[in-house]
Amino acid sequence: MSVDFARCIPVLASLDTAETRDFYVGWLGFVSDYADGDYLIATRDDMEIHFWKTAERQFPENTSCYIRGGQVPALYEEFKRRGVPRLSPFEVRPWNMKEFYIHDPHGNLLRFGCAEW
Repeated sequence: MSVDFARCIPVLASLDTAETRDFYVGWLGFVSDYADGDYLIATRDDMEIHFWKTAERQFPENTSCYIRGGQVPALYEEFKRRGVPRLSPFEVRPWNMKEFYIHDPHGNLLRFGCAEW
């Protein structure tokens, strides 16, 4: 019997869920598992991000999500090849994590990091 461990899934704000879906699917390689206009679920491998629709720009502009693991260096190379907009350099930060950042079209900050490089 396998254990179904509890997971933490970010729920980020979106000003336009269709535009959010297009960015995450088209640029970042996610799959849109569910979309109804007011709610969106996007997945890729073990990553899952939910989005709720809002008209308030301050919500996505003040929200972030941290994605960590051994897959991160390969994701950076893929995103760089794809020309993902707003892709930061992949650098070792003062807290000894190698990280890069992406802002989605509505301002949500995606932070990707790994401890080993």
